Amino acid sequence: MSSVLQTDLSIIKRLIMKTKYVLLLTVFVFALTLQSSQADAQGAYVGPQLGIYNAKDADKAKLMGGVVLRLPTSLGIDLEGSINYRAESYAGGGVTVRNWPIMITALVYPLPFIYGAIGTGWYNTTFEYDKTIIGQDIASETKLQTAWHFGGGIELPIGTSAKLVGDMRYVFLNYDFKQFPGSSGLNSNFYVIMIGLLFGL
Repeated sequence: MSSVLQTDLSIIKRLIMKTKYVLLLTVFVFALTLQSSQADAQGAYVGPQLGIYNAKDADKAKLMGGVVLRLPTSLGIDLEGSINYRAESYAGGGVTVRNWPIMITALVYPLPFIYGAIGTGWYNTTFEYDKTIIGQDIASETKLQTAWHFGGGIELPIGTSAKLVGDMRYVFLNYDFKQFPGSSGLNSNFYVIMIGLLFGL
């Protein structure tokens, strides 16, 4: 097979993968919107969240913040959608990674105030490489990556129209770094501890 044909097939494969991610995101957003329209006035909650996370091989723990929306369903499982911002560094500052995770999570309540969580997320990720640290001139790049997560938490009512929530989740997100000395063994899976204050809509 010629190198030109291989290149063309590689481009087509990447386009198909990106289209798949966009389609999945559209379906989830539609599902959330549909559930929102079916929720009663006190059923849906929205508010800010803040957390601390630590990737396995990152230089240090960092803060992550964003907004979360929780919606009830007729199946007894709540749906959660969130968008956050996070940044971290690897290899002693040689690589800085920034992304905006969009997470969709199913919440199952074995007790009214305790829940288990499982879901997926889309991470629009930018990699910035510092030549003075890694010793190579590597161009910055932006990728869309997906990751699964699971965890659990607690949900405590505040009055009649607000909730204080806190949970811990583990995220299977292993970055595909461009190659430089020491990059092959870097592990970017992470856990995050989040708290949020949600208000009834």
